[in-house]
Order: sequence, then structure tokens, then C-alpha cells
Amino acid sequence: MPRYATAEDEWRAYLDGTHYTIVWGRRLFRGIPWSPRCVVCLAPFAGPGGVVFRAVGIRRWDKNPNVCNHCIRSLVEHEVMGADAEISFLFADIRRSSELARSMDTHELARLMQRFYRVANDVLLANSAILDKFIGDEAVGFFMPFMTGPDHAGAAVRAARELLDATGHGDADGPWVRLGIGVNTGTTFVGMVSRGSGSEFTAFGDPINIAAHLAAAAGPGEILTTQATLSAAGLDGDGLERRDLNLKGHQVGAAVLPLDPVASA
Repeated sequence: MPRYATAEDEWRAYLDGTHYTIVWGRRLFRGIPWSPRCVVCLAPFAGPGGVVFRAVGIRRWDKNPNVCNHCIRSLVEHEVMGADAEISFLFADIRRSSELARSMDTHELARLMQRFYRVANDVLLANSAILDKFIGDEAVGFFMPFMTGPDHAGAAVRAARELLDATGHGDADGPWVRLGIGVNTGTTFVGMVSRGSGSEFTAFGDPINIAAHLAAAAGPGEILTTQATLSAAGLDGDGLERRDLNLKGHQVGAAVLPLDPVASA
């Protein structure tokens, strides 16, 4: 069994997808021929294998049902709380939500919000995000290497574009809900905020705050991102509209990503 110099080193190995329990799990479970399965350790969720795994308490994680709870529970059971790691963040805000609330009756507004949550949930999960929260008029997702592989920034950009497309921003009739999206990549603390069954998997630091402020500054149908995300995603930023933003004390150079991926090539 590998030994890690510090607890933070062990956490970082988990976040990078190189921890020995992930590697061994993949070797052990890949021979069980049932899908779908955990994208991290390859534990099966369906078929006879899924029945056996559920019987021993291994099932889908509530923050992303493409991952098993055992992979996350292992983090809680170790004497570690988190580590600094490079990950990407996506914030999607409904524009002019206060105007929507005044112009619609409560049942109509509730149906619209449920539709937004459902669509955002589907898009984020399809791009291997961890759902941090749905709150009010906002959806938040984290993209981490142990879920996405090394291209977490690219996954966040794809999710942003797909979310605008799914809400109708590319349609001739216009969107059924107007979104502004912020995407940022950076090194920040990722970990648990408590221990045991009540532990919450989350992230803290300036990169996540910048992503939130980018979303707030984005206009309807816009994706605002940073050079850090463009570089990490291997995107050529030439020809993109640039903006210098003061985001609550942060001087940030933002780029406006086009909805059509071909346009950024």
C-alpha cells in the first residue's frame, strides 16, 4: 500500500485520480461486465454486479450519480480534509430573475425554475461535473481531474456551451430562459467541511469567487471566462472579445466565448 508524505498529498492523489484505491478499484472492477458503472473506480451500478454492490452499500453518489458513494466515502474515512488542486468552475445565473418573478405567477415561475434545474443537472452530469448546488436562480458545477481526466477546463467550456444551447440561446425564437455563465480555472482548496455522514464536499478560494463574479457580469447568452481557462482547455483566444473587469477587488481580464464551438477554432 503506497504511503503519502502528508495528508494533503493523499487528498491531491484522490483529486488527480491517481490514489491507490482508485487504481486498484479500476483493476478489480473492470472485469465485472455490467454498465453503467462508476466513472472513477468502475464499480457497476446495474445488472447482478450492481445488486451485489448495493447490498454492501456501494451506490450512486447524490452529487453526481456517475460516481459511487464509496469513492467519496473513502475520502471521509481517511485522516485528510482536503488539498489545493487545479480545477474548473462553472456558474450559470438566470438574467433578470427579479423581473421574471414579477411578470409570472408563482406556479408558472416554479415550472420554469424546475425546467432550468433539470436541464442544468443533465448538462452538468453529462460533462462529468460535481453538482455543488442549485440555489435560487443559479446553478454551480465543479470539474475535477478525478472525474473528467486532465481536460477539466475543456469539460467546463463544453458544459457552458451546451447549457446555452439547451436553453435555446441559439434558436431563432430566442431562449426560454436567459442565462449568463462564468467559467474559471485555478488552484484552490478542495475538501470536506466536516466529518462523518454530514460531510460536505466543496471548494474554497479566489478561483471560485472569480467564476461567480464572471457569471454575474455576463450578459444574456454570454459565457465569460479567463485566460487561465482558455490556456488549460487548449483554446486559441485570438479574435475573442476581451473585457477588463473589476470583480469586487479582482482585476480580471475576461474573454467572451462564442456559443458555436467552431467559431473558437
